[in-house]
Amino acid sequence: MAASDQTVLQFFPSTTSLSAKVHPVVVFSICDCYVRRQDQAERVIGTLLGSILPDGTVDIRNSYAVPHNESSDQVALDIDYHHNMFLSHQKVNPKEVIVGWYSTGFGVSGGSALIHEFYAREVANPVHLTVDTGFRNGEATIKAYVSVNLSLGDRQLAAQFHEIPLDLRMIEAERVGFDILKKTIVDKLPNDLEGMEASMERLLALFDDVYKYVDDVVEGRVAPDNSIGRFITDTVASIPKMPPAVFDKLLNDRLQDHLLLLYLSSLTRTQLSLAEKLNTASQIL
Repeated sequence: MAASDQTVLQFFPSTTSLSAKVHPVVVFSICDCYVRRQDQAERVIGTLLGSILPDGTVDIRNSYAVPHNESSDQVALDIDYHHNMFLSHQKVNPKEVIVGWYSTGFGVSGGSALIHEFYAREVANPVHLTVDTGFRNGEATIKAYVSVNLSLGDRQLAAQFHEIPLDLRMIEAERVGFDILKKTIVDKLPNDLEGMEASMERLLALFDDVYKYVDDVVEGRVAPDNSIGRFITDTVASIPKMPPAVFDKLLNDRLQDHLLLLYLSSLTRTQLSLAEKLNTASQIL
C-alpha cells in the first residue's frame, strides 16, 4: 500500500496546554448545591463563569447549578434555566462569561461527554471541573479536564478527557474554611483565635521548608532552581524593614483591635437577642 493511501489515526491535543485557576467561593458554592440537591439526584452539575487571563489561564470565579436528569444512556439539561441564569449573571457582572461546567463525583463519568458536547457549543474549549463530595480518597479531590479529539483521517471518532493543571490559591481566612470542608468529620468550627493559630503554624512550617531548601542548595544536595530562587528573593524583598520592637508593637496593636471588634460584635449579638425576646414578650402580654 502506498504511503499516500494510508489513513492516519491522530490526536489533536491543542487544548491540553491550558491551565485553570479556581476561586474557593466556587468550591463552596458547588458543595452547597450538592447538600441541597434533590433526594434522588446522585450528583450535581452546573455552569462555570469567569474569564481568560492574558497568559491563557482560565480564571473560574463563579458558578451556578443547572437542573438535570440523567440515566445510563442519556442526559437531559434544563437549557432554558441555564440561559436565564447566565443572563442574570451578565447583568450583575458582564465581564464574567461561560468558561466550562462542573460536576460532583470522582473523576469523569459516562454522561460527561454528552454534557461537555453541549458546553462546547456555548464556549470554545470548555473546562470540566470535578469535585469529589464523596471523599473517596479521604478528602474532597478537585480536578480540571479538557476534551481532546481523536480523529481517523477527516472523521472524528471520539473525545478523551485530559487533566490540566489546576491552581487553587486562597487567602488564610479562606484556607481555614477550606481545610474544614475537606474533612469528613468536624468536631467543632474553630474560632478566630484558633484559625489564627493554625495559620501561624502553617507559616512556621513553610519557613522551615524554605530554610531546608536553601541549606540543601548551598550544600549541593539539591540542584538549584532559578525560578524558586527568584520567588524567594521577591518574597523576602516584599517584607517591610522595621526594628523588632516596632513590629511587635504593630502586631499587638492589630491584635488588640481585632479582639475589640470581636467583643463589640458579641455585645451586638447579645443586645439583638435581648431585644427580640423583649419584643416577643410584649406581644404576648
